[in-house]
Amino acid sequence: MRKSTPSMSFFSLHILLLLLSCILFTPTQSSAGDLVDQICRKTPFYDLCSSILHSNPSTPKDDPKGMALIMVKDILANATDTLSYIEELIKQTSDQQLEQQLAFCAESYIPVVKYILPQAADAISQGRFGFASYCIFDAQKEVSACDKKFSSSNQSPLGDRNSIVQKLVDVAAAIVKLLLNG
Repeated sequence: MRKSTPSMSFFSLHILLLLLSCILFTPTQSSAGDLVDQICRKTPFYDLCSSILHSNPSTPKDDPKGMALIMVKDILANATDTLSYIEELIKQTSDQQLEQQLAFCAESYIPVVKYILPQAADAISQGRFGFASYCIFDAQKEVSACDKKFSSSNQSPLGDRNSIVQKLVDVAAAIVKLLLNG
């Protein structure tokens, strides 16, 4: 039996931000928001990108490098939240197969949270976009590996969480690719 945890509110907040941004932010914003919109339109998930960058007051509206850094930090927050959620599910389950699948996912998320995404953020800050891209791709592989652990199951308890992290990773990868291409 699952208990509602505070980590659900973080996930729900992102969904709410996404919906609010669709309503509040239109393409006719001031020129300061134009670069955010231009960059987000070059990502696979414009609404998600736009909602995160427009809702974060520290987003530099004229600096793609800063936007990439904001996205990586958002992925890190979501991945950290998901790892905590996985750990709670492990404590609550009595199903040995589910526990093994969740443990595998925890082992996938731990390096993402502790090493991969912090290294990506450092690389972006230092202008090392090739290495940042590599790190982001590595994070994507880890989350995908977790997702595949549940492919034979009817329903993954991490499906929505893995999906949002994957989408965030896709957005960050697209922004870093833009930085790589100049």
